[in-house]
Amino acid sequence: MNLSLENKRAIVCGSTDGIGKEIAIKLSKQNANVTLLARNEKKLNNVLSLLDTSKKQKHDFIVSDFNNPDLLEKKINDYINDGNKPEILINNTGGPPPGKIIEAKKEDFDKYISMHLHCSHILVKALAPFMKKSEFGRIINIISISVKAPIQNLGVSNTIRWGMASWSKTLSFELGKFGITVNNILPGFTLTNRLKSLMKNRSEINKISIKSIENEYKKNIPAERFALPEEIASAVCFLCSREASYINGINLPIDGGYSGSL
Repeated sequence: MNLSLENKRAIVCGSTDGIGKEIAIKLSKQNANVTLLARNEKKLNNVLSLLDTSKKQKHDFIVSDFNNPDLLEKKINDYINDGNKPEILINNTGGPPPGKIIEAKKEDFDKYISMHLHCSHILVKALAPFMKKSEFGRIINIISISVKAPIQNLGVSNTIRWGMASWSKTLSFELGKFGITVNNILPGFTLTNRLKSLMKNRSEINKISIKSIENEYKKNIPAERFALPEEIASAVCFLCSREASYINGINLPIDGGYSGSL
């Protein structure tokens, strides 16, 4: 099986921490040229130093913020106009804070629809022309297992993730004939700073220990443990390869068997 991504360039969003960081590192080990995209230049430089260069891969980064779609659009267009030709896009950004949907404000939806859907769409529109021309493209969206079933107290997040999944499926219909695949990764409980933050929030609200919450979550996972970010990254790397060229328009749960749906 040939999983090499030699001479391919991948943009990895949210790549200074957690799942995004591990995806960037693994793609570099698959010989891809990696462009990191995040808002913190110091962290970007730190991750850049971790990327594999054993095959003379050329890595770089874009400093931008998904809170500012206009800036993102300018940055990605400048990047393309400089002659860069990425064929792989990993959409990945931080999730909304916890909270009941009935308590959500209009501004909450506006902010996170913009961060997730609008910004992802800006990137796809910028990169799709070259993907079409090269007859190869991979668009992979890191979403959430909540696409399969809503997670309690993540009202805005559940809503946004469903919107992203529908957008992605529609793209897969439209772009498939050009050799471009569009797929979603649905991580379950993964050992990231976001999961730690969510458990801390629940601990403070319900006055129970974080360890008790952790044990409760693990009881509902057949694997009886949390995922590691690198396990999510491994699936992403396969979907980026030519070996996955006929996998298109799917929602792939990586959750240790947590989701109850087929």
